[in-house]
Amino acid sequence: MHKKLLDHFKGHLHVLNRSPATINAYVQHTQLFLKAADVTNIKQVTTAIIESWIKDLYDYRTAQDRPYSTATICAKIRSIKRFFEFLEKSNTIFIDPAEFITEPKINKTKIKPTLTEHEAKQILDQPNLGTLTGIRDRTMIEVFYATGIRINELCSLTIYDTDVQSSTLRINKGKGYKDRVVPLGRHAVKFIKEYISKVRPKLAVKNKTIRYLFIGQDSKPLGKQTVGLMIRTYARKTKIEKRVTAHTFRHTFATLLVKNGAQIVAVQKMLGHENLRTTQGYIRSLIPDIKKEHQKTHPREKDQERITKPKAIRKGR
Repeated sequence: MHKKLLDHFKGHLHVLNRSPATINAYVQHTQLFLKAADVTNIKQVTTAIIESWIKDLYDYRTAQDRPYSTATICAKIRSIKRFFEFLEKSNTIFIDPAEFITEPKINKTKIKPTLTEHEAKQILDQPNLGTLTGIRDRTMIEVFYATGIRINELCSLTIYDTDVQSSTLRINKGKGYKDRVVPLGRHAVKFIKEYISKVRPKLAVKNKTIRYLFIGQDSKPLGKQTVGLMIRTYARKTKIEKRVTAHTFRHTFATLLVKNGAQIVAVQKMLGHENLRTTQGYIRSLIPDIKKEHQKTHPREKDQERITKPKAIRKGR
């Protein structure tokens, strides 16, 4: 019914050079909204219809009986706002019904879990290195731990993106459609060499022309769901009482680097963050450690002099 409008919206996002992931998300969210709104003419959409849809988002439960996170709801609302902004600017509608719709405030007080060095090592030790898939899985986890790359960035890697001579990894068209180069640690380089020379040729036997770096036994590239399940499965085997995902390694990467003396700006560049505040959000788990360090090292904190309350100032008569 609204296919032409969605196609125009998609073309508009392409012109703005949005990433394929962003374009797909915006179009899919908008498509689902239009289906829920159930209007024949886009001009029939009102602010009240959008607000009713947002209420339904809060009431929705996934197949696992979980509600949408606030971040997910924000992403859906943002898609609708961009859609109606586009329609107004292109004179398809005269009044933007989403103009005064605001995204809910995300509670940033919750600190996302990170792994200790011991916990990360426990997960790294889980894959069976006596099997082809075990070596492949260990290589992927080593890359996650060494570089802090996103799961979709890892799944998009090709055999041309690794440079074991200079110990670097090239990420093409990461989030925001930006390229970057990140250093690889010696452990990651060692496993990449082993995987590319001895394991990958056997996995690629059904499709020798495939260029993706990490592939399955069917000689097809691994998807995000497969890699995510792999990480969760190995984490569960360790009995670590934390919800561990591929993104947990990204937070762990940032936190451990800063904890061991790395400059936060350097970490920002490695993570591919445009805004330093985003990087700061990744290392919020360090706040308790920073407070302890402050108490131990600040001269006023070490001062054993008894603290007396300042005397109240008497008001003049």
